[in-house]
Amino acid sequence: MASPTVRILEADNLTALAGLPDASVELIYVDPPFNTGVTQSRTRMRTVRDADGDRTGFGGRRYRTEKLASTPVYADVFEDYVGFLRPRMMEAHRVLKPTGSLFLHLDPREVHYGKVMLDEVFALHGGAGRRCFQNEIIWAYDYGARSMRRWPAKHDNILWYTRDPDHYTFHLNASDRIPYMAPNLVGAEKAKRGKTPTDVWWHTIVSPTGKEKTGYPTQKPLGILERIVRVHSNPGDTLLDFFAGSGTAGVAALRNGRHAILIDQNPDACALMRKRCAEVSASEAALGPNMHTGETK
Repeated sequence: MASPTVRILEADNLTALAGLPDASVELIYVDPPFNTGVTQSRTRMRTVRDADGDRTGFGGRRYRTEKLASTPVYADVFEDYVGFLRPRMMEAHRVLKPTGSLFLHLDPREVHYGKVMLDEVFALHGGAGRRCFQNEIIWAYDYGARSMRRWPAKHDNILWYTRDPDHYTFHLNASDRIPYMAPNLVGAEKAKRGKTPTDVWWHTIVSPTGKEKTGYPTQKPLGILERIVRVHSNPGDTLLDFFAGSGTAGVAALRNGRHAILIDQNPDACALMRKRCAEVSASEAALGPNMHTGETK
């Protein structure tokens, strides 16, 4: 099998999608802006040696974390959010292979509009429409401020659709395993092995002070993306993310022997994903020639 490659396109995603061939990718994951009404910004951090610091490093040395400047990334405001998404989802449907899967990552405020829109998109050209819907995955986490006026919102919604409702890639045994909530009820052997996840995924957000954190405002955890990649594609397949942001989907693909096409019109985002993918390249994958070109459609 050829070494995994990544192609990074610094371009408007609708324009770039139009240049991709029909039925050319096996897996699509997109995490578009959530229409929150605020300007998202990237915060840069650094650590400084400090005996009274809040972090412990190599050899027990102490460090403190300092917040540097915040840089605006994009304004997350849309007058017609579904109108913005629909033409991009139509292109996604076109480039998806017959046994491929699409994952649309939204939040509770927009997910019901997104699902109705995808039902319509997957009905194109005689498609099966709403039968192509497989799961609504709830990514649950427990971090951040808590409202005193309503139940705190601590989950995102990920819609999974397949081009064909009956024939698609799904390798459940390739998933990571999670602890049983009541291990004493299942016996020592099962408790040690753990169980496969359900449609509710308990997974922490990217730690604000952890090594995985890039400072990109909407960065998603690598563990979530690796689960999708392993279960819903095969080694050598191609993953497409046209709201690529910090490039986590590309990192997950490369780490698991898949190719990736990443699209984003933000130069800083493209620079960040090149850096992250190059770090994977140095240790785990040999990247193709487009890796360092910042190729623009």
